[in-house]
Amino acid sequence: MGNQQIVQKLWNLCNVLRDDGITYHQYVTELTYLLFLKMMKETNNEESIPEGYRWDSLTNLHGLELKTHYQKLLIDLGNETNDILKQIYTNAQTNIDEPKNLEKIVRSIDELDWYSAKEEGLGDLYEGLLEKNASETKSGAGQYFTPRILIDIIVKLINPQPGERCNDPAAGTFGFMIAADRHVREHTDDYFELGEKEAEFQKYKAFTGVELVRDTHRLALMNAMLHDIQGEIILGDTLSDVGKSLKNYDVIMTNPPFGTKQGGERPTRDDLTFTSTNKQLNFLQHIYRALKPDGKSRAAVVLPDNVLFESGIGAKIREDLMDKCNLHTILRLPTGIFYAQGIKTNVLFFTRGTTDKSNTKDVWVYDLRTNMPSFGKRSQLTNKHFDVFVEAYKAENRANVNIERFNVFTREEINKNANSLDIGLISDESLSVYENISDPIDSAEEAIEKLEQAVALLYEVVSDLNGAVNRTSNRNPIGKNHRVVAQTTEVGSNG
Repeated sequence: MGNQQIVQKLWNLCNVLRDDGITYHQYVTELTYLLFLKMMKETNNEESIPEGYRWDSLTNLHGLELKTHYQKLLIDLGNETNDILKQIYTNAQTNIDEPKNLEKIVRSIDELDWYSAKEEGLGDLYEGLLEKNASETKSGAGQYFTPRILIDIIVKLINPQPGERCNDPAAGTFGFMIAADRHVREHTDDYFELGEKEAEFQKYKAFTGVELVRDTHRLALMNAMLHDIQGEIILGDTLSDVGKSLKNYDVIMTNPPFGTKQGGERPTRDDLTFTSTNKQLNFLQHIYRALKPDGKSRAAVVLPDNVLFESGIGAKIREDLMDKCNLHTILRLPTGIFYAQGIKTNVLFFTRGTTDKSNTKDVWVYDLRTNMPSFGKRSQLTNKHFDVFVEAYKAENRANVNIERFNVFTREEINKNANSLDIGLISDESLSVYENISDPIDSAEEAIEKLEQAVALLYEVVSDLNGAVNRTSNRNPIGKNHRVVAQTTEVGSNG
């Protein structure tokens, strides 16, 4: 059984938990608690785990006794002094109500082909599980997961080197840094070409990040550990005082969260020259300020279209970016590659200058959006879609590149247009009388996804109501055995 089959088998177990009202994202977090213990056993690293809480302590128990032990295990491991245990299990709690469901998951994990999984790589198995979660739109986890194809292209072009400090200030599940580690390993014979100190730096210092959401932070820690990366992953908000110490990086690659700061608030840190309620603009300012001002440090940032044209503070931040950095390339990404349909995004590539003025002379824009397929479940983004862009990006003399999608704009032209970077899109050939007619299959799939999202939300409400009923049952004997029940009708061949 290969990793893909194992991932599918683990994913199918989620169906067991639907009656417990557990969401997909909660399920992956629950799996992380269990898989950590199982993988520590499989890799002979159980010495850091108290003996009574190791994997076999779960397989030897049944029913209510298993559930009681598991609940205590989560609490006690969260209070351990061992750093990785503490971070994985702090505030951990199970969402599984039925002991039989917990037992089924434990038994199923124990019966998997772990020899094959280790052969293919436990890190790859876990990444496959995270990718599966992100691809299920009803899970909502796509906001934490940048498409693997896009990450790999960005890492290839940024080309992190041994000895460089790399950071992701909005780390999600740590995908950018894991890909960067893989890239350096591939070019150094898995670090064997490096000296002992250099290899140690790569493992402990080279790749770091910050993640705001606790459950996602757990996933990032697990992902890093399974890829043998032990760089610091901070649980916190880059736009708070936490971000003030994040400086002098050689490489930053990231996909900051979309949207405005909750409640229209501005960042709480006081060291940013410009502040906005737009989180992406604040992240962008943090990123170019956090690069080492040596003329070599570089960044690639995924940002939505509004960052390119927002006026006021947005225009000032773009001007500051082009002064402090050489913003040499913008890649206009196609739609449909992120979890939210219709989100229009771009990748900004820039290098920090040695001075703070006039570093951007020209901006080259590659349009990978106009006249492109509509990407989604049926039409997947592949490496081939980026081949021409990569060739143009790497050209020694871009002026000699004759590609309709690749155009250059001078800083003077950009200045005249109020520093707007919403540029470079070519003529859209699809504009016709048929432009508003949607693909019926895509429309049907979108409708199904919305219905599934609604059902998932209802399950969460039912779970909360059940919790409320259980909490008040001791005070209300009449309702002690009452339970809120959700009834859903599946639309099938019988209507």
